[in-house]
Amino acid sequence: MNKENKHIYMIGIGGISMSGIAEILKSWHYEVSGSDKVESSQTKYLEEHGINVYIGQKKENITKDIDLVVYTAAIKEDNPELIAAKNLQIPCMERGAFLGEITKLFPKTIGIAGTHGKTTTTSMVSSVFLAANLDPTIQVGAVLELLGSNYRVGKSPYLLIEACEYKDSFLNFHQESAIVLNIDNDHLDYFKNMDNMEKSYQEYVSKLPANGVLVLNKEDERCQKLADFTKAKVITVGKTNADWTYDNVSYDEEGYPSFDVYYQNTFQKRLFLRVTGEYNILNSLACLALCSFYGISLDIIQKGLSSFTGASRRMEFKGELNSAKVYDDYAHHPTEVKETAKGILKKNFHESWVVFECHSYSRFVTYLKEFAACLSLFDHIIIADIYAARETNSFQANEEDLVQLLQENQKDAIHLRDYETIKTYLKNKVKKGDIIITMGAGNITKLADILVK
Repeated sequence: MNKENKHIYMIGIGGISMSGIAEILKSWHYEVSGSDKVESSQTKYLEEHGINVYIGQKKENITKDIDLVVYTAAIKEDNPELIAAKNLQIPCMERGAFLGEITKLFPKTIGIAGTHGKTTTTSMVSSVFLAANLDPTIQVGAVLELLGSNYRVGKSPYLLIEACEYKDSFLNFHQESAIVLNIDNDHLDYFKNMDNMEKSYQEYVSKLPANGVLVLNKEDERCQKLADFTKAKVITVGKTNADWTYDNVSYDEEGYPSFDVYYQNTFQKRLFLRVTGEYNILNSLACLALCSFYGISLDIIQKGLSSFTGASRRMEFKGELNSAKVYDDYAHHPTEVKETAKGILKKNFHESWVVFECHSYSRFVTYLKEFAACLSLFDHIIIADIYAARETNSFQANEEDLVQLLQENQKDAIHLRDYETIKTYLKNKVKKGDIIITMGAGNITKLADILVK
C-alpha cells in the first residue's frame, strides 16, 4: 500500500467487509470516511468510532483532500461519487484489489475460499490462532463473538482473510496458504458457467508459493482437481480417502457433533464442536489441517474450536417467541439451505418454522425447484418478499410460484409480504418447543429481532 494515501474514502462502507477494512485502516492512522445508501448497525458503529459516514451517495461528498477512493464490487460506473472521484483524478480501487494491497503487507496471509462456509471456517481458524497466541490480523465476513467485531488488528506476520471468488476478487490476494472448501454453482451472473468458475479457482491456487499449504475438501470433486494447479503442499480432508478424516459422529441435544479424527488412518483425538451440521465437521477438519501445518497442537485446536460458538447470522440464537427458540441464518443458496436444515434436524424440537427471503430475483428464478426441494425439509415455510439486492424484477420472479411448488410437495407454505404480518402469523401458530429460523442474505435478519422483542 502507498503510505502517501492519507485520506481514504470508501463507497459502500457499511458492507461487512468494507466496514472491517475501514476499522483496520483507522487503526493504522489513516483518515477514513465513506458513504452508504442506507443507515445500518455497521454505519452507526463506524460513526461511534470516529469514522465519518454519509448516508446517500452524492458527488458533493467527494472532496479534493481525498487521496484514494475504494469501492465495492456492487458499485456501478454511473455512481455519482465514483464519477466525481474520477473527474477530480483521485485514484480509485475496487475492494478486492485494495484487499490485495493489504495482503502484501503480511508475509503469512492465509485465505479461506469456497462457495459455502468461508465465514464460519475463517472464524474457526481465527479462534484457533487466538488460542495459540499467534496474534493474527483478521478480516472476516461476520461479527465474531470472540472479537465483538468482524476484524482484529494484530502485530504478527499472520493475516487471516476470507477469499471471495465473486468477480475474481481473490485473484488479487498475495497469500502463503489457503483452504478451498467447495466449488458450487453460484455467482453465475458473473462467471456465466462452471468452467469459468473452476478456471478462476485454478488460477487462485496457482499463485500459492511452494512453502505454503493448500487444504482441499476431498468430498468435493471440483476441489480435488485443484491439486494439479498448485506448487503448494496439498493436504486433503474428508470422510474417507483423505489425509485428515473423521468417523463415529454423535450429536448432543443441541445438535452439536462430537467425532473421532484420524490422520492418514491413525486415530488422533476426539473433537467436539459448539455449532451444528455435518458440514461444520468438514469445516473444522479443514481448520485443523491448516492449523496443524502451522505447528498448532491438537489440544490448542480443540481449545480454539470450543471457544467458537458460531459467527453472526450462522444459526445465531436470537431469543424466543411463544417459548419457541428463534435462530437467524444467512443461508441463501440451495446447498446452504439444505445443509442448515440437516443440521437443525439433529436438534431436539417439536415442529420447525422457516421464514425464507430469497436474495435477488435472478437467484429465485435460477434455483426455484432447488429451493422448493430444500425448504421442504422444514415443517412450515413462510416465503417473504424477494430481496432485490442490486436487481430489478426483469425476471418475472413471483413468490407464489415457490409457494405452489412447496404445496405440491404437501408442505404447509404461505407467502406473507411484511415482517409485522409474519410476526402476527407466527405468534398465532408456534408452540412451546418449536423452532423458528429466519433465513436469507438480505433484510430478513431484522425479522429475527422483531420476533423476539
